[in-house]
Amino acid sequence: MQDSTPFQAQDLTPDMQKTQLIDMFTRIVVHYGLWFNEVQHQMGMEKALTALDKATQSSIASLMKHLSSTLGFELEQGMPKALMSLDDATTEKLMAAVGKAWLANDGVWFQAVEFEHGMNDAKRCNDSCWARFSPFEAHRIKNILGLGRHPGLEGLKKALNLRMYAFINEQSIVEETSDSFIFQMNECRVQRARMRKGLDDYPCKSGGLVEYARFAEGVDDRIKTECIGCPPDPHPETWFCAWRFTLTP
Repeated sequence: MQDSTPFQAQDLTPDMQKTQLIDMFTRIVVHYGLWFNEVQHQMGMEKALTALDKATQSSIASLMKHLSSTLGFELEQGMPKALMSLDDATTEKLMAAVGKAWLANDGVWFQAVEFEHGMNDAKRCNDSCWARFSPFEAHRIKNILGLGRHPGLEGLKKALNLRMYAFINEQSIVEETSDSFIFQMNECRVQRARMRKGLDDYPCKSGGLVEYARFAEGVDDRIKTECIGCPPDPHPETWFCAWRFTLTP
């Protein structure tokens, strides 16, 4: 009986090899997210975020090391030298492009559930996702800005300007009192796209209540969030949603 040769990646066609390569990156992202979700489930959000910081630092360093040695690009401060050498204008364009890709990713997940299981299940999954993503995003932004545990309203204002949404939408802050301010989403890519199609506003209030409250608490647990208006609520032409953030004693 003749031994059979095991199937290997070299047996794939060139196109299939590239598909496999890209899919391997997808698997990294999913596996990474599953680890975070499970640690959060088993040990709580605070410990999961601490573990995330350590894992992310090591993960990026390892990935950059392997990619640079394989593809032959130089590293600077642990990052591709070509990336570190980008001018400010190009960096800002790239951040906007990444923001758009993130929004598209959010949309395709929503539609994948909606088209198969309906709007209610899609919104339920969406709101639960935001309950985890918002404190995660707040934590990462606090690290970038070097904010302490209680940076107050000024810290929240800075953090709001580094959210993924900040790079693709237009937003503004209206000062109110020494202990509060109002945040307005003046232009929203999702809602504006629906308007161009003649559709009603997407009713995002249930998700927004989770998204903004958990983000503000993630920045400073003394900050409370109040919805001034968010679809399906009526709103003026100058904003799609508005939120009041108040610093409590």
